[in-house]
Amino acid sequence: MANLRVNLAGISLRNPILTASGTFGYAKEYEHLVSFSNIGGVTVKGVSPFPSHGNPTPRTTEVYGGMLNAIGLQNPGIDKFIAHPDYLPYLRTLDCAVFVNIWGRTIEQYAEVARRLEDEKQGIAALEINISCPNIKEGGIAFGTDTAQAAAVVKAVRKATSLPLVTKLSPNVTKISDFAKAVVDAGSDMVSLINTLPGMAIDIERRTFKIANKTGGFSGPALKPIAIRMVYETRKAVDVPIIGMGGASNAEDVVEFMMAGANAVAIGTAIFSNPNCLAQIPQELNNWLDKHNVKDVNDIVGVM
Repeated sequence: MANLRVNLAGISLRNPILTASGTFGYAKEYEHLVSFSNIGGVTVKGVSPFPSHGNPTPRTTEVYGGMLNAIGLQNPGIDKFIAHPDYLPYLRTLDCAVFVNIWGRTIEQYAEVARRLEDEKQGIAALEINISCPNIKEGGIAFGTDTAQAAAVVKAVRKATSLPLVTKLSPNVTKISDFAKAVVDAGSDMVSLINTLPGMAIDIERRTFKIANKTGGFSGPALKPIAIRMVYETRKAVDVPIIGMGGASNAEDVVEFMMAGANAVAIGTAIFSNPNCLAQIPQELNNWLDKHNVKDVNDIVGVM
């Protein structure tokens, strides 16, 4: 067997397979479908300082090449996340690394969540900062589409916690490498990419939008070529661990992401149609490495 173990800024994972935030709930939802000992880690759904009920339904729809979602960052809020047995106490029992995705509507709110989790950091491997959220103090512009705003969020979170930081980059920018450099310079230990692209679907018979929010985040297999290109550009720009994501559903996709420069790969939309892919992909990855006489999965990282 090849060595599948990877190191992400001091976090040792048994293999490079993670779950993508927003597609795996808070892990407990999948406990009867997934063996957590098969994967490197889970990234939980985003947590904010306040409870959020999310958007009205319908909030998801299947489209050609993937799906649209407009869940609206629904979550229980940081207080319940810390205290309720189905959230952080449960996550601490898992046999894999736990990454907690965080978000806010202001820079101060990001820092607040980070401070709360700093006090409860047992069992948390790292924080993933979702900078695709709109800054309500700056007229609603997304933190992730302005390099100064992105850096400001990371700096504030960095001051609030000693936990390793992953910044999740938005693809809705002209030059993603500039954003990668900005957040790394601001203190991010890693980057993850890409988040969803905005999309829309219309029911032409009913003349209605297929999701109540009208627009939503597009994810799935059709996103992969864009994600691969952005991972490649990011790898040339920064020398920190990269978690690639966007359309990966099998071992060959994982190899492609890693050859482009990713150190680990998060699986998202594919989980909805086949939760068992999380068990299959590490084994298939090992088989691919054996077939190609690669002894260590880290040897394929960035070979392009």
